[in-house]
Amino acid sequence: MQTIDPFANESQSLQIDDLTVENRTDRVSIYGSIEITRDMRGLELARTIKHLLDSIVTKLAQEDLPESIPPPQNIDVIKNPFE
Repeated sequence: MQTIDPFANESQSLQIDDLTVENRTDRVSIYGSIEITRDMRGLELARTIKHLLDSIVTKLAQEDLPESIPPPQNIDVIKNPFE
């Protein structure tokens, strides 16, 4: 089963169908789309997403959390070397 270690690093990323999950030390970003169909593949996808969200909730519940965190700071944009 695909998974990440939530908030552990700035490098983990995974793809679940057309859903992208990116790990950061201060946030986990989830974007894209996914179709959970009423079949075995849909069940597998649903279980993968549930496992991912359960691991995020477990990690957050173990910490003394602030009310909110500021949005990400300016991100350096690097010129595309292929242009």
